[in-house]
Amino acid sequence: MTANSVRAGVAIDPAKAKEIATQHACFACHGLDSKLVGPAWRDVAVRYSGRPEVAKQLVAQVQNGSSGVWGAVPMPPNRIGTDDARTVVQWILAGAKEK
Repeated sequence: MTANSVRAGVAIDPAKAKEIATQHACFACHGLDSKLVGPAWRDVAVRYSGRPEVAKQLVAQVQNGSSGVWGAVPMPPNRIGTDDARTVVQWILAGAKEK
């Protein structure tokens, strides 16, 4: 993906999304291609492919936490602003590519 990549009318800047994810410790539990504590982001993209309405739901799960979605391990809430969470979620749904 490039900074000009678009999903659902939203420009995605992969470098910015990765920076936000790093600042909020998302990579402590998620890998791009491999499951860590939580699912790999490429698996998230595959599961929700073709469902643009899911972005709002995923932003809420990032901010508020969730349980039972990907197994028994709950995802804790993350103190991340809505715009930043949306940026990361859009990047994930676009395949979480670095470039």
